[in-house]
Amino acid sequence: GSLQATRALMVAAILLGLVAVFVAVTGMKCMKCMEDDQVKKMRMAVFGGVIFIIAGLAALVATSWYGNRVARAFYDPFTPVNTRFEFGSALFIGWAAASLAMLGGAFLCCSCPRRETSYPPARGYPKNAPSTGKDYV
Repeated sequence: GSLQATRALMVAAILLGLVAVFVAVTGMKCMKCMEDDQVKKMRMAVFGGVIFIIAGLAALVATSWYGNRVARAFYDPFTPVNTRFEFGSALFIGWAAASLAMLGGAFLCCSCPRRETSYPPARGYPKNAPSTGKDYV
């Protein structure tokens, strides 16, 4: 039962990741889609980031759940020695993928538009008078 649940979580994470890619690409500044309303465009990017975070959490839960199962079976004294599993590269790749998906989603969520800018208005540099050659010390 738990193996089927981890498989379902991983499939859900993959599908959510694909949806997040399409939603986030729609919100990118370089795309022509929805270019008339920049606020909606940025909200689409943030929404894609939220979906990325949810997909990363689903992958993290599935990978950690299976890793816990492997660790419990490894240290169980009633498990025969020839049927014990160890952590493989798939678990480490799953943890890394979940971490990167959540990190990328957090970066997309940080691109939320601000209501007003906090930068001071740009000032021009003062223009210097042309040098006559006599102003040296």
